[in-house]
Amino acid sequence: MDSSNGSCQACGATGGPLMKFSLGKDFFGRPYDRLSPSSDQSPKWYCESCSMHKNLQRDFRDIRAEYDKLSAGQGSELAKGDEFRRASVRLREIMTILDTAQGQSPLLAGADVRLLMDRLNTATMPA
Repeated sequence: MDSSNGSCQACGATGGPLMKFSLGKDFFGRPYDRLSPSSDQSPKWYCESCSMHKNLQRDFRDIRAEYDKLSAGQGSELAKGDEFRRASVRLREIMTILDTAQGQSPLLAGADVRLLMDRLNTATMPA
C-alpha cells in the first residue's frame, strides 16, 4: 500500500482495498516483472477500478508497441493473423469498457484507443 497516504495512485480514492500487479504476462503472453529492482523502485497501488484500467492500459500499450513495429517493417506479433485479430478484438473490448465506465479513466484515453483501432483497420491484415 502507498504508505504515505493509503490512496489509489491513479484516481486518489481512499478507504478501499488497494492492489498492485508485479508479475504476469503481457497481452501477447510474454512474461514481465513490473517490480524488478532495475526497472521499478517505487511500486504503485491502485483501487479495484484503476487496477482494471491499468490492465487495459497495459494491453493497449502492448498492442500499440507491436503495431509500431509492424508499421516500421520490423518483426511483430501482429504479423501473425490470429494475433492481429485478437488484438483488434481486444481494442474493441477496451473501447466498450471505457465507453461504459462512469467518468474518464485516469490511465487510458478513449481517443488514443480509437486512433489505434483506426490504424489497425487500415493496416493490411496478415494471412
